[in-house]
Amino acid sequence: MQREQILEHALNVLEQSGLAATTSLTQLAGATGLEAEQLTRFWPDRDALLYDALRYHGQQIDSWRRQVQLDEHLSAEQKLLARYEVLSEHVSKGRFPGCLFIAACSFYPQPDQPVHQLAEQQKRSSWQFTHEILVDLALDNPSMVADQMELILEGCLSKLLVKRNVQDVATARRLAEDVLGIALCRKNGALA
Repeated sequence: MQREQILEHALNVLEQSGLAATTSLTQLAGATGLEAEQLTRFWPDRDALLYDALRYHGQQIDSWRRQVQLDEHLSAEQKLLARYEVLSEHVSKGRFPGCLFIAACSFYPQPDQPVHQLAEQQKRSSWQFTHEILVDLALDNPSMVADQMELILEGCLSKLLVKRNVQDVATARRLAEDVLGIALCRKNGALA
């Protein structure tokens, strides 16, 4: 079995069961057919596999962000809202990308803990993605607007951890559209 397959499976188990309920390498390995002894050659314990799975997931998200940023067929507004389309698609399939980073910050609250640092890095990367697009739009105070849009996204991801309702993604998207619309109106002098 390939490393990526094990990491994908571990991510799926974590998304379905949560960080707190997944306490061992054996649980994370689940139906892979691998014994704990086989896994310990690569991951000495559950936290090591969790860290590697989240790092792998972060790389997937970073790659997706780069693709979106480089897509010349998308407007800046479409790039900012694309995450909600992808999130909705995944939630409909029982997957919850990004939610694990929100959960990891709560489950590992110590700022010096490697999993917490990894989750915080992913949050910073998300903010930076949003901020860069808002700067390109030449909005007034793009940092504040990025803070608002990321707060909406984090709220959506937090709620998905508990409720797992795809309608929450649509609501978050609408809120993000509204924040962006107000920022664009302010830029164009409509709110002066």
